[in-house]
Parts: sequence; C-alpha cells; structure tokens
Amino acid sequence: MTVGLTTVLLFVVFGVLLFLGVPISVSILVSALVTAASTLSWDQVTFIAMQKMNSGVESFSLLAIPLFILAGNIMNNGGIARRLINFAQIFVGKIPGSLAQANILGNMLFGALSGSSVAAASAMGGTINPIEKENGYDPAYAAAANIASAPTGLLIPPTSAFIVYSTVAGGVSVSTLFMAGYIPGILMGICCMGVALFWAIRHKMKAVGRDKSRSILRTTWEAIPSLLLIIIVIGGIVAGIFTATEGAGVAVLYCLVLSLIYRSISLKSFMDILLKSAKTSGIIMFLISASSAMSFVMAYAGIPQAISSGLMGLTSNKYVIFLLMNIILLVVGMFMDITPAILIFTPIFLPIATKLGMSSVQFGVMLIFNMCLGNITPPVGSVLFVGCGIGEVTIEEVTPKLIPYFAVLILALLAVTYIPALSLAIPNAMGLTVK
Repeated sequence: MTVGLTTVLLFVVFGVLLFLGVPISVSILVSALVTAASTLSWDQVTFIAMQKMNSGVESFSLLAIPLFILAGNIMNNGGIARRLINFAQIFVGKIPGSLAQANILGNMLFGALSGSSVAAASAMGGTINPIEKENGYDPAYAAAANIASAPTGLLIPPTSAFIVYSTVAGGVSVSTLFMAGYIPGILMGICCMGVALFWAIRHKMKAVGRDKSRSILRTTWEAIPSLLLIIIVIGGIVAGIFTATEGAGVAVLYCLVLSLIYRSISLKSFMDILLKSAKTSGIIMFLISASSAMSFVMAYAGIPQAISSGLMGLTSNKYVIFLLMNIILLVVGMFMDITPAILIFTPIFLPIATKLGMSSVQFGVMLIFNMCLGNITPPVGSVLFVGCGIGEVTIEEVTPKLIPYFAVLILALLAVTYIPALSLAIPNAMGLTVK
C-alpha cells in the first residue's frame, strides 16, 4: 500500500471512530492497528503494538505527570484560590473591570501552580463568580475572561504539557521548556487583561477595590506560601537540585502540608483526590501508550516524511509553512485534547520546523500555545464547557464575548511563532541548552 493510501486509511478510520463517539485513546489505538494490519500480518501487528505501547510509557520523566496532577487536585481543594484572588486584587483593584482582571491574574498564578487549565477555570471561576454577580457583572463577560485566561497555566510552568512534549520530541530538556514558557504564558495573560480592560472601559464599568478588611501585608503573607511552590519546584529543577519528576514529588508533599496547615483537607477528601488523580492519570497514560503505537505506524508508513514533502512542495517560504502549520494545529485543537494532539502531531511537524531553522524548544511552545486556544474553542474545548458551567451561561452567550480574545491571542501566537526571542530569551540568558 502506498504512503498516500496508508495516510488516508489512518486518518479516515481515526476520524470515523471519533465521529461515532469512540473514546479518543481507543480511536487512536484501533486506527493504528487497522493501518498496520494493511501491510503486516496480524501476529506482527499485535506484537509490535504491545511492545510500542509498553515502551511509550516506560519513562521515568512521565512519572511527573500523575504527581503534578495529584498536586493540582490537592491545591484545587486546598483553599488556595481565594488567597490568590485576594493577592491579585492588590495589583488590579483600581482598574475598570477589576474583578475580571483579578480572575485573569489569578488564573495565571493558579494555573502555574496546578498546571491545569480546567482546574484553574473551575477554582478561580467558582471563587470569584459570586462576587462578580454581586457587583453586577455581565455573566457572559465574566465567564469569557475566566475561560480565555485559564489555559495560561499550560504555558507558565510547571506544566505536564511540556513533560509530554519533551518525551515525544526526545532530547529536549524539560527545564529549558519550562523557562521557555514564561514569556509566552505571561504574554497570553496580558493579552486577556487588555481585552477585558477595553470591554470594561467601553461599558463604563467601575473598579471594585480590594477587601479593605484585610491589610496588604496580611493578604500578601497569606499568599506567599502558595507562591513559594513555584520558586521551590522551578528553582530546584533549573538549579539541578532535582529532576522534573522529583520536583513533582516535592510539589505533592508541599501542597499536602500546606492544605493541612490551612485545615482545608480531610482524610475522606484526600482519598477522593487520590481516586480522581488516579483516574485522570490512567486516562493520560493510556493516551500516551496508544499514541506511541500510532507514532510507530506513522513512522513505519513514512507518513511524517510524506506530509513534510507535501508542505515543502507547496512553498519554500518558511514563514508561509509556519503559518500553515499553525492553521492546521488550530483546527486540530478544536477537535482534540492537548495530550493526544502533542503525541500525534509532534512527530509530524517537528522535523519540518527544525529543518526550516526553528528550534525544537520554540516549536514546543508554539504547539502548546495552539492547544491552549483549542482548550477554549468549540466543539470540544474542555475549558469552554467548564467555564460556561461555572459561570452559568451557555456557549451561545459567551462565544461573542470570546471572539475578541481569540483575535488578540492569535496575534500573540503569531508573535511566538515568528519571534524566537519570546521563547528562547530566558533559556539563553540562563545558559540552558536550546536545541
């Protein structure tokens, strides 16, 4: 079977299974097996598939994923969200639409702590939404600000997305990726704050100052223990004190101790957190395992090389090719969650990007930025649905309010794509290896 027919078979089977509502991990595995069976015997297919699925998750660095998930879930139930919102209000309390601004800044902080856009949207939105209602905020405006800014935590480290990408890309340092995500993640948050401010000024919204019953010193003091997590984990990883996996273990221990100090966690709630974390980790690890089998099938059939040749055949202009890659990834993000998208499209697009002079670190940031936008885009944007549920609004109500965020964030994405310094300035300044 030719490469073209193999490519069509793989993606048609995968698309049909998704359309029928089959879970994405099962769709990935079945489409890989069917495609492999078109050129290999069934005995060979089953043997190779099981071998690749096992080797795909046989990595010490991947242990960081369930640990960071557990840390995020402990944090989500640990009363930290309210302290971060109070802290954010110190900086944005006098700005029009200040509660939405605090929501955005809180998402940047909480997302960086938890590494989960869904957890940020749920914790921050759930905490500040009642306050916004009391102050007469348009529910759709409040929900849009929460939804658009929640994915910043996928770029601002520590984040599991970079760990998954590092595993697939091979040879890309997790600490370098972590440092590369800071400026793009902050840029994403600033863009959201700009849109929220413009809307608030246009509709003559007044600022809602911080809680005067709490002093600035007390509010900051209460937030410092939570913020120290970023310094401890990222500082330890970058300084070489511990690996990303060990850093994730430190994060779990720190979050647990912090929650016990705050008295916001009980034995029963902790067992529920463990169960929830185990379920989420199991889903992600099976996705990685199934995607490893698909990656082998694509490599065996020569699909990445065929797609690379096809793109190169359209134009030799690298800027146009980068634009086409972004368009494809944006469309993919509308229908696919971040983990399978990283696992499937990194082997396809990374060789093209590096061939055209883009570093694998910058490509990783660009890829995850695309997936951040996919998180807030219908029809399957997980943050979109969570944010609408928390904000008690429909997708139809919030979508018009999200359009300005999409427009500005796409401009930020293009800046990250075409200005390498946005991703590489911090790693280069710290002397980290950039490949």
